[in-house]
Amino acid sequence: MPTTDKVYSAGFWLMCLSSFLFFLSFNLLIPELPDHLTRLGGGDYKGFIIGLFTVTAGLSRPFSGKLADTVGRIPVMVVGSLVCFICGFFYVWAGTVASFLTLRLLHGFSTGFKPTGTAAYIADIIPYEKRGEAMGLLGVAGSLGMAAGPAVGGYITQWFSLNTLFYLSSGAALLSVLVQGTMTETLPVAQRQRFSWGLLRIRWNEVLEPQVLMPSLVTLLCLFPFGVLLTVAPDQSRTLGIDNKGLFFTSYTLASLLIRLVAGRASDRYGRVPVLRVSTLMMAGALVLLILAHSPLVFLAAAALFGLSTGLNSPALYAWTIDLSHPERRGRAVATMYIALEIGIGLGAILGGWLYSNEPGRLPLVHGLSAVSVALALVCLYRVPARQPVTG
Repeated sequence: MPTTDKVYSAGFWLMCLSSFLFFLSFNLLIPELPDHLTRLGGGDYKGFIIGLFTVTAGLSRPFSGKLADTVGRIPVMVVGSLVCFICGFFYVWAGTVASFLTLRLLHGFSTGFKPTGTAAYIADIIPYEKRGEAMGLLGVAGSLGMAAGPAVGGYITQWFSLNTLFYLSSGAALLSVLVQGTMTETLPVAQRQRFSWGLLRIRWNEVLEPQVLMPSLVTLLCLFPFGVLLTVAPDQSRTLGIDNKGLFFTSYTLASLLIRLVAGRASDRYGRVPVLRVSTLMMAGALVLLILAHSPLVFLAAAALFGLSTGLNSPALYAWTIDLSHPERRGRAVATMYIALEIGIGLGAILGGWLYSNEPGRLPLVHGLSAVSVALALVCLYRVPARQPVTG
C-alpha cells in the first residue's frame, strides 16, 4: 500500500485517462440511439436500448469479478474496452431492429468488465484514508468522458454522419486499450492464475459478496432513476424545445464533475453513510424538479442538481463497498455492487420506457416512480450506523 505522500502514482493517472476514453466511447452514442432505433422502426423499444445493455453487463459481473481476483485486473479491463471497440464498428451494419438490439446486448459486456477491473485496481493502490478522494478523482475522469460524449456526439452526427459517430466511438475504445497496455498489474503474483475455461465455471457462492449487500442495495435504488433518465431525457428535451438532446446529460455530468473536484474527500472526512444520506436527499430534490419541469431552464437545473447528487453519491458508494470487502475478494465485492448498479439502471430503463410509452404527459408519473426508489434508498441508509467497520 502506498504512503500518503505518494498516493497518486503514474498508474492512477493512466487509469483515469483510460476511464475517460472508455466512458467517452459509449456515451458518444447515448443521445442519438433512441432516434436511430425509431428510424429503424423500433420506436416502441427505446427502453431496451439501455435495458439490454445492462442485462449482459450484470450477467457478466460474476465472471469479471472472479477473473479480476484470479487472472488480473488489467486483462479484465482490456476485455471490456475491446468489446466497445468491436461493437462501435458493427453499429454501422445493424440495419434492423433485431440486429440493433442484439448488438446492444453484446455491447453490455464492455461495462460488465472494464469498471470491475478499474475499481479493483484502484483499491489495490489507494489506502483507506484516501479512497473517497481517489474515487472522486477517478469519477472526474469518467464524468469528463460522460460530459463530452453526448455533446460531441450530437455535433458529430449533425456535421458528419451517424456512421462517423460509430467509428469515433470505436476509436476512443481502442485508445483506452492502448493506455491499459502501459500499466502494471496490481494483483499479487501469488494470487494470479493462467486463464483457463474452468475459471468461467461460477458457483453460487462466487456470484455475490455478502459483506457488501447493503451498499449494493443502495446502489440499485439510487441508479434506478438514472436508467429512467437515459431512456426518457432525450424525448423530454425535444418536448421542451431543446434541439441538442445531449444537453441534459452534459449539464448533469458537468455538475457531477464540479462536485467531485471540490468534495471528493467528503466521505473520507465525514463517513460514507452521512454523505450518502445528504446526496440521496439532493437526488430526491432533483426528481421533484423534473416532475415540475415545464421549461428548459427548470429541466436543465434538475439535471445539474441530479449531477451534484451523483457526484457526491458515487465515490462514497465505491469507497463503502471497498471498505466492507475482503482484500482477496475485492473483485467479487466490486462485481456485486456493479450487478446491483446494472439491475437498477436496467429496471429503470425498461420500466421507465414502458410507463412512458412515448406519451409526454406521462413524464411526471415516470419521475415519480424514480422518487419512490430514492425514498427507499433513504430508508435503507437510516437503518445502518453512520460509521461502518472497515475490512478491506
